[in-house]
Amino acid sequence: MQMEIRGAERLSFRERQVVVLKEMGYANGEVARRLGLSPSTVATLFNRARTKGYQVVLVLSGDPLGIFGDEEGERGADGGAEETQV
Repeated sequence: MQMEIRGAERLSFRERQVVVLKEMGYANGEVARRLGLSPSTVATLFNRARTKGYQVVLVLSGDPLGIFGDEEGERGADGGAEETQV
């Protein structure tokens, strides 16, 4: 899985750092500790980034959730619908 932040070019370097960590689920205190900032600075940077607008997109490779099933197995070996003889 890969995280993509659309609109990141509008954010400062610090805002991008905070956004990535916050979107990964870290609390303000943990983000502050990792970046050497105060929790209130983290909150300010995150709120500022939100007002500038950005969009987080998760990119999943393949079909990790099994949503599409095994199309090959569902259609039969010849690629068409399976026939039933009566």
